[in-house]
Amino acid sequence: MNQKNLADILDGISRDDLLEFLDRSYSDGIKISFSGKINARTLARRVRPRVTREIVSIGAGSSAQRAQNKLIEGDNLQAMVTLYKERASVDLIIADPPYNTGNDFRYNDRWESDPNDVAVGDLVSVDDGARRTKWMRFMWPRLQMMREMLKPGGVLAVCIDYRELFRLGQMLDELFGEQNRIAIVNWQKAVASRADNKHVSTSTEYLLVYSKNIENATTNLLERQDTDNKRYANPDGDPKGLWRECNLTARTHSPRGDFAIQSPFTGKLHYPAGEGAWRDPKPKILAWLNEWGNEYEERDLADGKVPGLVIKKWRSGEIDRTTKSRAEKILSKGPWPFIWFGMDGLGRPRRKTYLEEVRKGKIASTYWADEEFSFRPLELGSTSWSYTESGRTNDGSEELSEIMGKGHGFNTVKPLKLFEKIIKLWCPIDGLMLDPFAGSGTSAHAVLSLNAEDGGKRKFILIEQGRPEKSDSFAKTLTAERIKRVITGKWAVKKQEPVSGGFTFLRLGSKVDANALLSMEREEMLDAVICSFRGVDDARGNDLERIESGENHYRYLIAKNTNDEGIFLVWDRVGNHGRFSEDEYEACTSEAQLAGLTTSVIHVYAAVYMYQTSGVKFYQIPDRILSDFGIDGNLDRAQNNLVGEQR
Repeated sequence: MNQKNLADILDGISRDDLLEFLDRSYSDGIKISFSGKINARTLARRVRPRVTREIVSIGAGSSAQRAQNKLIEGDNLQAMVTLYKERASVDLIIADPPYNTGNDFRYNDRWESDPNDVAVGDLVSVDDGARRTKWMRFMWPRLQMMREMLKPGGVLAVCIDYRELFRLGQMLDELFGEQNRIAIVNWQKAVASRADNKHVSTSTEYLLVYSKNIENATTNLLERQDTDNKRYANPDGDPKGLWRECNLTARTHSPRGDFAIQSPFTGKLHYPAGEGAWRDPKPKILAWLNEWGNEYEERDLADGKVPGLVIKKWRSGEIDRTTKSRAEKILSKGPWPFIWFGMDGLGRPRRKTYLEEVRKGKIASTYWADEEFSFRPLELGSTSWSYTESGRTNDGSEELSEIMGKGHGFNTVKPLKLFEKIIKLWCPIDGLMLDPFAGSGTSAHAVLSLNAEDGGKRKFILIEQGRPEKSDSFAKTLTAERIKRVITGKWAVKKQEPVSGGFTFLRLGSKVDANALLSMEREEMLDAVICSFRGVDDARGNDLERIESGENHYRYLIAKNTNDEGIFLVWDRVGNHGRFSEDEYEACTSEAQLAGLTTSVIHVYAAVYMYQTSGVKFYQIPDRILSDFGIDGNLDRAQNNLVGEQR
């Protein structure tokens, strides 16, 4: 094949097709294939960030508390793209996506060519023959963005049921890498059997847990409960306290640890079980055996193994009565040595495990039983808030009823304790949790509850679109309201203790590009600045505390950062693009003094920088805002010009 023929062939292949071919050619992993995958892989890169407009009346808490947490109303893919400054900053993502049961998610076919199309799409019915591939095309770019949002050691925990379990697992294996899969957890969603399948009742759902890089990930220990300690006792009055028996045989074989141990009660020679070996060093075992009142020694027993540990006076056959009596006296009186032979002395050698020496926490398993998430309604005098179903998913709905009252319309809410357990395992005490499918806000409730319990400083970002087909923005009527009631303690059923916290309610607005920014009114530009601000050091998580104009009538001051440095916006109206001159500098420093902020450093957003002096950190509009949203300003302007010419 000559170069011209090769060039003709390559000219007929799109860039995305070529990337897909190369990816498959040079990858050893198993890849999932579905219609529209190539387009789905590039979709997230083509989504434009949006300006977020704060709705002050819907948020809660002081200005400092509002700056800690966010609830965003809008499409979660657009919202995650907008959260550019939070990329690689999230410790834990809890995702409870639609399970594809029919009419539980929307898909817009026009997203294939323009992912910024404003239409929310149609509900995908259970009769839609393409609903599997539509669900995967819907999920793929969102999973991509979730991975982008995570820290190097961050963790994604996705809830799912049997319908899309295998397809979701394959997508996550491909996107995150099978080696970064932490666990597939079964959690019991129902106590009683459900007649939902003529063959096997479905009483469990699944939690797929992946890390961005498992080498950097941390899984915390869970607190030990009283039920975890029920096997510990002290039948012999051991001064070290409660203990339980433990196998003396290790799983791995070592010739040095494979030898006989003689019982001082029966004289029987015991060997490690199976192909294992004794887990403790021989000198220690010898010392513990001597505590039974008889002296032991090492002796070659001609059994093909290393010398065993036997009673020194023993030669063959049964042990004498005196030897046995010494051991029985210690057995009846106590305490027993570290290695013992059962309550009656007739068992195999076992070792003690003391409760005080056990780690303060326990390792989580891959099966989470229903009793961990059971819900007990608040008592109202002599009665309780009634419920008839015993399913654990119903517990979440009943919890929501306690807070919001009946009639909220949510019947499959995840229980609070489930999300609390996920957060305890994979979110640091001062970490950031993101929930892109926020629903009724259970994850935010869990963060606030745990912070109140252990003094943590965890933060949350929630994203919820609501039900646009019903003109139902439950992001504000349910999600935000639940979080407010948790914070204030004003539950529908019975007033609770308030918890410390707050949140900002944000609504996605117009998409961000150079032309859109330059045509914004001041209030919209103010929102764009606060949404995008990362500071001069490109610092992550540098959330701004918004400052209302109030009675001081600030003209330029809009916010402050964590160092008490003022953020100023010189942008009065369209057609008067902000010019930062000496007059504006004097006004900004005066406003900083009035607000009690430092005047040694001020951060100024404007279109033109006409007055340069020390202590001013200047951010040019629109380029700096575009940059903070991850957009190349020059390329953006070129694309806008091209679109204009085509029109």
